[in-house]
Amino acid sequence: MYAKTYSAIHWGIEGIKVEVEVDYAKGIPKFVIVGLPDAEVKESKERIHSAIKNSGFPFPPGRVRVNLAPADVKKEGALLDLPIALSVLAAFGYVPAEELLKYMFLGELALDGTLRKVSGVLPAAILSAREGLKLVVPSENAYEGAVIRDAEVYGVASLKEAVDFVTGNLPLKRAVYSPEGDVPLYDADMADIKGMDYAKRAAEVAAAGSHNMLMVGPPGSGKTMLARRMPTILPPMTEEEAVETTKIYSVAGLLPSGIGLIRNRPFRSPHHTVSDVALIGGGSVPRPGEVSLAHNGVLFLDELPEFSRQALEALRQPLEDGVVRISRARGTATFPARFMLVAAMNPCPCGHYGDKKHACTCTLSAIKRYQGKISGPLLDRIDIFVSVQPLEYDEFRGARSEPSEKIRERVTEARERQLHRFKEFPGIYANSQMTPSLIERFCRLNDSAEALLKQAATRMGISARGITRILKLSRTIADLEGTDRIEVHHVAEAVQYRQNVGDYWVVSVV
Repeated sequence: MYAKTYSAIHWGIEGIKVEVEVDYAKGIPKFVIVGLPDAEVKESKERIHSAIKNSGFPFPPGRVRVNLAPADVKKEGALLDLPIALSVLAAFGYVPAEELLKYMFLGELALDGTLRKVSGVLPAAILSAREGLKLVVPSENAYEGAVIRDAEVYGVASLKEAVDFVTGNLPLKRAVYSPEGDVPLYDADMADIKGMDYAKRAAEVAAAGSHNMLMVGPPGSGKTMLARRMPTILPPMTEEEAVETTKIYSVAGLLPSGIGLIRNRPFRSPHHTVSDVALIGGGSVPRPGEVSLAHNGVLFLDELPEFSRQALEALRQPLEDGVVRISRARGTATFPARFMLVAAMNPCPCGHYGDKKHACTCTLSAIKRYQGKISGPLLDRIDIFVSVQPLEYDEFRGARSEPSEKIRERVTEARERQLHRFKEFPGIYANSQMTPSLIERFCRLNDSAEALLKQAATRMGISARGITRILKLSRTIADLEGTDRIEVHHVAEAVQYRQNVGDYWVVSVV
C-alpha cells in the first residue's frame, strides 16, 4: 500500500529532485498532500481523482496520503500531477511499484486523463541524466527534453499511455533532437535601414565588443528600427549559450512548441511601465525577469527616461555582474543576465531639442530634468553614445544598405579574436568585460595614440572610468580591423563614441 517515484521542480534555472511518496490505507475516504505544496499542487487531488477514473482505473475508497520530499522546499505548478497519479495507482496495485523507481515524471493532467504541456522540462532533463533516470513528459515537451543528449526522454499523451509504457504494454521510441530544425531565422535585416551610416557603424562596434549603447535623437529618426536589428549582426550562439538561454525560457514557460534549442539571439523590449520585479525577476518562487530573458542577446529600452527610477537603478547590478541573485527566506536563486543593453531616447519631453527641422517647445530646465532622470551610475555603464539625426529625403529614398550577414561576419571574426585572447581568463568573453589588469595587458597604446587620448581627456574632462571605456572601445575597433595594435585612428573613433551626443545633450556624460 506504499509507492514512490520521482519528479522535479526548479529553483532559479536549476532542477531539484522531488520524491513523490504515496501511502494508501482503507478507511474513510480522504486525499491529503503534504510537503509544502502551493494551492495549485493542493488542487491536483481533484484533477488526479477524475483523471484516474476517466482513464479506466477504479479509485477504491480509503485514505490517500501524498508526501513531497524534500519537505522544506515549496512545490508549485501542475507538473507534479503525473507522478502523484502514478504513485497512487502503484499504491492501489495497478502499477508495479518497483518499476516507478526507474523514472522521473512530469506532466499536468486534464480531467479526462490527457496530459498538458508544462514548463521547466529542460532543467529536469539535465537532472534526470545526472541521476540516471528515464524522463517521461507530455508529448509536447519530449523534443525539448531530448536536447540533452545524455537524457533518455519519452513523450506520452495521457495517464493511460504512461501506465502502459511503465508496465511494458506500450513500447515507445526515445525522443531524438535534430539540430537541423533549429536554424536561426530573423525577420529583419540591416539592409532595410537607409542612411544612418554613423549609427550603424556604432552598432557594429557595440556588437563586436558587447558594448552597451545609448541612441539619442528626435522621433522617427530610426533608433528603434536600428535597435531591433541588433541581434541580426551578433555572432551565432554557441551550443553552451543556446542551452543556457533555452533553460531560462523553459523555466519561464515561454519556449515555443516544436523548438529544441533557441538559436536566435534574444531581443527583449519591455514597455516603460514595466516594474522593477518584472524587469529584474522575483516572486515568492523566483522567476526570471526581462534581463534574464535577454541573456546572450539584446535588452532594448525605448524611451529610456520614461522608465521608473527604481527599475533603472535595479539594472546596475546585472549590468556589472552578468547575473541576478534573488534572495528569499528559502534560499537564493541565481539567473544569468549577460545581455547587451541598447537604449534609445528623445532629447527632451517634446522630442525636438536640437532638431533643425522642428522647433523645441521645452524650457532648458525641463530638458535638464528629463535627461537627468538617467542617473550618473547608469550612464557610467554605457560605452557608446550615438547621436541619431533625421534622414534627408535622398537618404530615405536611396539604395539598400549593407546586409546583416556581411556585418555579422566581421563581428564574428572580431569576437573570435577576443575569445582566443581571453581563453585563459574564465568568465571573460568580450572586450567590454575586461578588468583593469586585462586592460593594462591588452590595451597598450603607442606614443601618438597615448598623446591623442591624453589630449582628449584633458579637453573634454573625461573621467578615469571614461578613459577605461575608450580603451575598451579602441581594442574592439582594432579587433574589427584584424590587428593586435591599437593605432591613433582607433582611439580617435572611440573618443567620438564617448563625446556628448551632439546638439541633443545638455548633461555631461563623458
